[in-house]
Amino acid sequence: MSATLQTTETRTMNGAEIVLQALKDNGVEVIFGYPGGAVLPLYDALFQQNAIRHILVRHEQAAVHAAEGYARSTGKVGVVLVTSGPGATNAVTGLVDALMDSIPVICLTGQVPTHLIGNDAFQEADTTGITRPATKHNYLVKDIRKLAGVVHEAFYVAKSGRPGPVVIDLPKDILIGKGPYSEAPQAPHRSYRPQSEPDMASIQAAVRLLKGAKRPVVYAGGGVINSGPEASRLLGEFVRMASMPCTNTLMGLGAFPSEDPQFLGMLGMHGTYEANLAMHGCDVMLNIGARFDDRVTGRLNAFSPNSKKIHADIDPSSINKNVKVDVAIVGDAGAVLKALIECWQADEQPQDRAAIAEWWRAIDGWRGTGCLQYRQEGSIIKPQHAVKRLYEITQEMGRETFITTEVGQHQMWAAQYFGFQKPNRWMTSGGLGTMGYGLPAAMGVQIAHPDALVIDIAGEASILMNIQEMGTLAQYRLPVKVFILNNEYMGMVRQWQELLHGSRYSESYSEALPDFVRLAEAFHARGMRVTEASQLDDAIREMIAHPGPVIADIAVAKDENCFPMIPSGAAHNEMILAPGQEGGVTGVTDEGKVLV
Repeated sequence: MSATLQTTETRTMNGAEIVLQALKDNGVEVIFGYPGGAVLPLYDALFQQNAIRHILVRHEQAAVHAAEGYARSTGKVGVVLVTSGPGATNAVTGLVDALMDSIPVICLTGQVPTHLIGNDAFQEADTTGITRPATKHNYLVKDIRKLAGVVHEAFYVAKSGRPGPVVIDLPKDILIGKGPYSEAPQAPHRSYRPQSEPDMASIQAAVRLLKGAKRPVVYAGGGVINSGPEASRLLGEFVRMASMPCTNTLMGLGAFPSEDPQFLGMLGMHGTYEANLAMHGCDVMLNIGARFDDRVTGRLNAFSPNSKKIHADIDPSSINKNVKVDVAIVGDAGAVLKALIECWQADEQPQDRAAIAEWWRAIDGWRGTGCLQYRQEGSIIKPQHAVKRLYEITQEMGRETFITTEVGQHQMWAAQYFGFQKPNRWMTSGGLGTMGYGLPAAMGVQIAHPDALVIDIAGEASILMNIQEMGTLAQYRLPVKVFILNNEYMGMVRQWQELLHGSRYSESYSEALPDFVRLAEAFHARGMRVTEASQLDDAIREMIAHPGPVIADIAVAKDENCFPMIPSGAAHNEMILAPGQEGGVTGVTDEGKVLV
C-alpha cells in the first residue's frame, strides 16, 4: 500500500516533528509509550510541545493494551510509541490481540538508521517482517518525503473497514532528517475503499428469510460496537420491531442491553443454556458483526444444523470463511441495520406470529433451567456471587462504570454476571485470550474517562502478567480498581484438567502468591483482603469510594467451575451444566424439533 496521494500545504520539519504534527492533525491527544535510543528524537519533540500527552508505561506490551482500552472505550484510534528491537518485539502480543479483536491502534516503532538495517546493529530487529502477520498493515519509512503521507494513511487504514493495528517503523535518520510536511489528503484512497453500504438485493433476501422464520435468532458481535453507538441503538430497534431473541458474543456484550427481556445472554463456550440452544434450534440466523469464532460455533458440522444463515460483516474475507452462509451482506453494521429496518418496514410479508410465540415459549423453558444460578452459602465466597454483587453495588451507586478483565474463569464469570446496558463499557481479550490484558487496558480506559469508575476484574495468576503497571497508575494518579477473584489456581486450566484430563492438576496451582495488600502498598495504592462472604459488600463499597487505585484481593472458592460449558469439539446441544441443573429441559434435536 502506497502513501503517494496528493496533499497540500507543505512545510519543512524534521522527521520527529512531522510525525507529531500528523498525529495532531489526526486528532491524537494521548500516546502510550516507553522511550529508547532509536526514538529519542520523537521524545525530544514531545518534550517541546503540549498538545499531545504521553503516558509512560512500564512495559511495551502494556502500552498496546492501554491503547486498546483507550480505543475500545472511545471509538478513537489508540497510539503507541516504542523503541527498536526489544521495544518492538515486546509490543507484538498486544498487536496480535488488537488484530484478533479488530481494535484500531497505530504503533510507532523506532528502527536503526537506514544504512545499518540488515547489519545486525544494536537493538535491530526486522520489525516489519515480524509484525506483518500481527497487523492489518505495516510500513518501513525509508524516504522522509513520504513520512507525513504514511502517517495519515496509517490512520485511515487502522479505522476503515474492519479496524485493526498498523505499525509504522521509523529509522532514526528519518526522525532527525529534514523533510516536507503535508496535510492529510482530501481525496478518497485510490486502492483501499472498504464497502460500508450494503447491497440492497442482499438486504431484501435477508428480510424475506427473516420474515418467513418460525425460529429466528439475532447474533451480534463486536462489529456492532466498532460501528459506533448508533449501530447498537439500531440493533435494539430492529430486534424489538421483529420480536426476535438476541444473543451477543463475548466481544459484543453491551451491543444489546443485558436487562432487555429479548436478550438471551452470551453465546458460545460459556454462554447461557438458552442462547446456545436457541442457536442450535433456530431456522433462520442473522449474524451481524461476528466472525463465527470457534468458541462460538463449537463443532462446525453440528453448528445450527437446520438454519438458513445470514452473515453481515464489513470484512468480506470473514464471510464463508468458517461457516457457509445463505445470504452474505458486506457492509458496516450500522448501515446494514439501518437498511434492514427500512426494508422490513417496507416489506408487506407478514411474520408467523404464532410460530414466533411458540419459539419464545421454548426459550422461556430453557431459561427455566436457571443455568447461571448458584448458591452462596456459608462464609466461603462464590466467585459468581462476588461479580454479581460488584455489578449490583455499582448499579446502586450510579457511577459510569467501565469493566476490563484479564483472561480465565474470572473473565467468563464477569461476562455472565456483570450486566452491560451500553456499548463500549466492556473491554476484554477475546480472540487471543491474552493474560495480562486487563490492568493496562483499564489504565487506557481511565485516561480516556478520568471521572468514570474503571474496574479490572482479574484472576490472581493473570494479574501478575503485567502487575508492574501499578507503577503507571501511581505516577498518573489513576484510580483504577483491581478486583481479584483469588482461587490460588490458574482457574480455567484447572477446570479443563478436572473435566478433560482426569483431575491431573499439572502446574496449575500457584504456590507462591504475593501478599496483594502489601504489593498494592508498595505501589502507593490501597490494598484490601476479603476472606468472608459477610465482608464482601462493605469491601466493594470501600473499594469504589477510595479516591485512588485499589487492589481488592477476594478469596473465593478454590474448586468452583465455570458453567455452562460446551467442551471443545462439542455442539451447542451438548453443554455441560452445573450439578443439579440438568433436569426439566432436554433441548433441540438435530432435526430442529424443540423438546421442552
